[in-house]
Amino acid sequence: MKERVGFATRVGAIAATVGSAVGLGNIWRFPYEAGQNGGGAFILVYLICVALLGIPVILSEFIIGRSTHKNMKGALQQLSPGRKFYLFTYICILGSIITISFYSVVCGWVMEYLYLSVIGKLGGHSPSEYSDMFGGLVGSPWRSVMWTMIFLCLNFLVMRKGIRNGIERAANVMMPLLFLLLAIFCVNSLLLPNSEKGLKFLFNPDFSQLTGRGVVDAMGQAFMSLTLGISGLVTYSSYFSDKTSLTNDAVTVAILDTLVAILAGVMIFPAVFSFGMQPEAGPKLIFEILPSIFNQMPGSTIWAVMFFLLVFFASLTSTISLNEISVTFFVEEKKISREKATWLSAVAIVFLALLSAISFNVLSGIIFWGMNIFDLLNYMASNVFMLLGGLFTALYVGWFLDRRVIREQLTNHGELHGREIGYVVFCLRYVAPVAVLLIFLWCVGVI
Repeated sequence: MKERVGFATRVGAIAATVGSAVGLGNIWRFPYEAGQNGGGAFILVYLICVALLGIPVILSEFIIGRSTHKNMKGALQQLSPGRKFYLFTYICILGSIITISFYSVVCGWVMEYLYLSVIGKLGGHSPSEYSDMFGGLVGSPWRSVMWTMIFLCLNFLVMRKGIRNGIERAANVMMPLLFLLLAIFCVNSLLLPNSEKGLKFLFNPDFSQLTGRGVVDAMGQAFMSLTLGISGLVTYSSYFSDKTSLTNDAVTVAILDTLVAILAGVMIFPAVFSFGMQPEAGPKLIFEILPSIFNQMPGSTIWAVMFFLLVFFASLTSTISLNEISVTFFVEEKKISREKATWLSAVAIVFLALLSAISFNVLSGIIFWGMNIFDLLNYMASNVFMLLGGLFTALYVGWFLDRRVIREQLTNHGELHGREIGYVVFCLRYVAPVAVLLIFLWCVGVI
């Protein structure tokens, strides 16, 4: 039997895992939510949520994956033989495919703006023209489809190379560059006039603005920012070395993911306030407000290229990790080559991605519960699959998994102290399920 190849180095494993967590939510959602919910007060609650919810659930996925060195199905079959827990694997695979399908459309938009920046055609427009420009991209079927397919092709090219030559090598290049670009942007933003207004928006601790809904929002951001619940971290951790400390890796991933989100706020909002713009979140921030700001800055083309390159790196590393879920499953459970597994995964992803890309134009009349296809897939991925997956992994490791497996993994078979075991199990049994339920009720509008 061919030996299962893992990550070559701990640095590579961390880079890939952080890359799986860092995505558009860190850049266009976290800073805005912080500013709208009391700044430093929200960030404090967010950090508590990471400690009570994020890190324990990360560890639950790490324990499942590293203890068996198998994909989600193989792991659950080995850990709970004769029980049907492994059926949850299919929900994870479907969730990952749905997430990549709508996410790759946004990544395609990022690629067009990166292209326009490189050729020098993004600058020289008024704010209203930037709004029309983005509307024209979203409304164009062929442009949306073309850039979505180009992005997916790049994704699949990395996947075909495997863990070490594809995913790890890509992460080792893209993640350091992402942090370097963030650092350069932050320094530039802090040197802008009136930058202190942006920092006050982001960090000023105002607990009067932090409502109960803001607390639940912090829970949701902590959970979703780390891309928990659809077994991506189970898959990656199955390639971890048995010598690495899972707790140290989980804490490192959570800290670096949070750092990216905070640095994104330092990068964006001093510039937003310096140029008299209104703080926004989502596509409007990325594709309308920031291009307008870059247009007013000296060296505008360079700043635009660097920014969209940064967002591209964050997008690609996230989708690669999601893609690995189904590819590893096909390779290990269906016994096919990695290349065939990549193609098989690509078929399902491309089909849904095409529907998502044209849901704003050709298929704009097709509406489900007030949502087009893109919005529906987004809603299902964030509010159903990720939350259901997070609930499952927390309950499974907290209540059903043999405690000896948890101890062996968190202590590396007795080589580490394992003082955190009781804390982790408590959070997985009681804190995480309640938090996930509150997030779900918030997402469906009950609270």
